[in-house]
Amino acid sequence: MNIRPAMLNVALTVLTLSAGLLGKDYETVEIAAPHLGGMTVGFNIILPRDYGASSRRFPVLYLLHGYTDHYPAWVSYTGIVQYARSYAQIIVMPEGDNGYCTNSYSDPKLAWEDFIIQDLIPYVDSHYRTVAARPGRAIAGLSMGGYGAMKLGLKYPHLFAAVASLSGVVAAPRWKDRYPVEDADYPKLIDGVFGPRESPARAANDPFELIKKLPAEQRPQLYLSIGTSDNLLEENREFVRLLAELKIPYEYREVPGEHEWPVWDQQIQVVLALQAPVIGALRGTSY
Repeated sequence: MNIRPAMLNVALTVLTLSAGLLGKDYETVEIAAPHLGGMTVGFNIILPRDYGASSRRFPVLYLLHGYTDHYPAWVSYTGIVQYARSYAQIIVMPEGDNGYCTNSYSDPKLAWEDFIIQDLIPYVDSHYRTVAARPGRAIAGLSMGGYGAMKLGLKYPHLFAAVASLSGVVAAPRWKDRYPVEDADYPKLIDGVFGPRESPARAANDPFELIKKLPAEQRPQLYLSIGTSDNLLEENREFVRLLAELKIPYEYREVPGEHEWPVWDQQIQVVLALQAPVIGALRGTSY
């Protein structure tokens, strides 16, 4: 496995800058998070273009970033702002640091899972006109965020109707030292987040284990994709094989590319299109 910051594609830079010139397309919000020891953390939020002119409630997509990135990544490195214009939904892109959307085993003040579930979602639902229920809520992410989206979607199926993992580190809690890694501190980080190898916290945060316990009537829409040259390819194939064995409906795509932004820029467009009819984000849909 090769964990490294993704390189910014020049074409995506031009695309993002062009979108920015059209006006204020998203807002940045900072909140004090009780489950992060009161730490102030930020998130970007894209509101539908007709949000201010209507009184309707909108479905929400929570979109998670990857390892070594931060919450501005999605609006900086992809055309998400532009793509969002085709849908009637709110998109929230929160800070997750390198916390794997998990309550840290080694530091109780870094409860990133509780931040998303108990701090962020209630804040968004209370400050914006959202569809504050499972039928109007989806989650997705890339790499570390892909793992986070899958883990949270399976752990809290009553909250999310659709889940998407793009190049996700879906086997993060069962990390194996044999994977090559450029960051020498990465294995230590994983142990700090998930605890010792035999810790119950590993299984409690393992999508491979969570999916086995999920009742059929609670299953969200599942979508996974990954580049054919991505070092995470085999663990994604392993997870999909498990879904097939359990006869759980899913959609899976292997696309040309590595662990890189051009892949995620293309795939987030697929995610928006797939999730929109599930959460009611198609134009003309109303609650």
